[in-house]
Amino acid sequence: MYLELQKRLGERLRAVLQEKYNLQLENLPLEIPPDLQFGELATPIAFELARKLRKAPKIIAQEIVAALGTLDGFSGFEVAGAGYINARLDRATDARMIASGAGLELAPSGLHSLVEHTSINPNKAAHVGHLRNAILGDTFVRLLRAAGQKVDVQNYIDNTGVQVADVVVGFQHLEGLSLTAVRLLIDELKNIGERIDYYCWDLYARTSQWYEQGNEDENAARKKLRYATLHEIERGGNETAEVAELISTAVLRRHLETMLRLGIEYDFLPRESEILHLKFWEAAFEKLKQTKVLYFETEGKNKGCWVMTRPGAEIADGETNEDAKVIVRSNGTVTYVGKDIAYHLWKFGLLGKDFGYKPFFTYPKHECCISAEKGDEHHPHFGGAQAIYNVIDARQSDPQANVIQALRGMGHTDQADRYTHFSYEMVALTPRCAVELGYDISEEDMARPYIEVSGRKGFGVKADDLIDKLIAATRAEVDARQTGPEAGRERIASQIAIGALRYFMLKFTRNSVIAFDFKDALSFEGETGPYVQYAVVRARNIFRKAGTTPDAVLAEFASIDFAAYLEGETSQDIWALWLRAARRTLVLEQCITTSEPAYLAKHAFQLAQEFNNFYHRHHILTEEDPARKTFLLATAAVALRELVTALSWLGIESPEAM
Repeated sequence: MYLELQKRLGERLRAVLQEKYNLQLENLPLEIPPDLQFGELATPIAFELARKLRKAPKIIAQEIVAALGTLDGFSGFEVAGAGYINARLDRATDARMIASGAGLELAPSGLHSLVEHTSINPNKAAHVGHLRNAILGDTFVRLLRAAGQKVDVQNYIDNTGVQVADVVVGFQHLEGLSLTAVRLLIDELKNIGERIDYYCWDLYARTSQWYEQGNEDENAARKKLRYATLHEIERGGNETAEVAELISTAVLRRHLETMLRLGIEYDFLPRESEILHLKFWEAAFEKLKQTKVLYFETEGKNKGCWVMTRPGAEIADGETNEDAKVIVRSNGTVTYVGKDIAYHLWKFGLLGKDFGYKPFFTYPKHECCISAEKGDEHHPHFGGAQAIYNVIDARQSDPQANVIQALRGMGHTDQADRYTHFSYEMVALTPRCAVELGYDISEEDMARPYIEVSGRKGFGVKADDLIDKLIAATRAEVDARQTGPEAGRERIASQIAIGALRYFMLKFTRNSVIAFDFKDALSFEGETGPYVQYAVVRARNIFRKAGTTPDAVLAEFASIDFAAYLEGETSQDIWALWLRAARRTLVLEQCITTSEPAYLAKHAFQLAQEFNNFYHRHHILTEEDPARKTFLLATAAVALRELVTALSWLGIESPEAM
């Protein structure tokens, strides 16, 4: 509703500026004042026009207000200070609109978007850092779908990379296992309830250390073995490649099971192996040469390579670009960026090639497909998106910029404009959290604000272990508060734990380093998931005790005269809560425009905070005036509806009890 009124005022202001000053302005500054005494919307436009119109801002503001006239949803406009224009809403009319839910949905955009997230190397268990990527991506998918977009969710699987090669080296050379033996090991682990991704976690760390544990000649030979293994995996058609396929597929299944615990699902799993074997790069290479995005370097350090000028580089005529991005090395091998360019041409439907598709993982409501060289005859279609969001950490900014540069160079400017690197910073552990996880922490590390995790060193927290520990800690709290059936208490504990984890990962802006801490995440006070969930439980308890439902109250609310309850100083906090609840589409649009889900997390917390303040200030259930009681219950119903909606967009369930 707030967004609709904001747009309505913006359109009227543009019309006034056109009629009165012959000015056409697309972007008008509209603000939400810090205090309701200044109205519900305001604009400093008069200050921006002062120099152009050669008038005092206050005179311009007075002229604009006089020309605005009446506007649906607004009670009036006034000039404040040296030239601000404050807009006051028609509270009774707008409250009815808020209660009805009108203006709380964005019109379907018709845009087909593709969000790629998670993309964990399938060589070991997922860890806490991977969870930030997956939770950010999944939440953004929910936001785009709430905005009416068609969204495909992809999880890119690098099953031929050096990390997988390291684990294969571990199996074949540290443990001396054949393909058959690896297959038997995977089955044996499954039968005894052990996890292949956990087994690989330790093996990967051991292999990484093994590369550096010998003498100089031994280490050099081991590194040669590493890259020989990598080349065999990339080439395919040999036992080493089969071992890699077996391990990476088994680990991938575990990753999907881990993410499903957080409510995270995928539509398609494109794999590096198919990009290689289906010759995606070869098709892209021809297009890049034809459009002269790539050129063959004949001098300098990149002699013999196919290179691309980096974004923003300025090279004088006749000079060799030593900083050019190498796409094809002098030995003919393709860099990561080259393969990524080919992959993104496919994403936009510009490559002229497609994957084969096979069902791989069954979710409650849909099937997730995986890429194949030869897939099923009848299959869903992926790719050909109009907008792309890649959830990849901030360290990959340069490769991402190079892909965008390649698209622009090939003439695909619209696609380049709709290519978003959804970057984020790392997740670390607080020293307290590391100690709780059983790690020995030095005095020096204990004094630091956070400790970085490292998969190669085996230091970190596995995602499933973290989830289990959060549920166990929450279960103790739930058992102390609830006496219901075992299954019900377990479900509540899981809802709170998952909510705490997701909210903790989302409340920080993407460019912030997160130091994860159990105590901070699980607190029922402050800016946490459990705090927002508890506001929902509190609101539901009101209706349970009142013997009614939110829907019944809102239906009754439509027929009463409540205008008097929204006026005066004593009602300011209630009206502020209604306004906060009305910001749904405003926040949704802000999150999508800025690619920043943290705004939604903040909105949910502030809404919960204002509802809790309302709950403590007003005695809803003991109110003697029937009409006022209905009004107070309607306030709670609107807050409850918006809290549940905000939490669902954050991927957080709303428990019935806590």
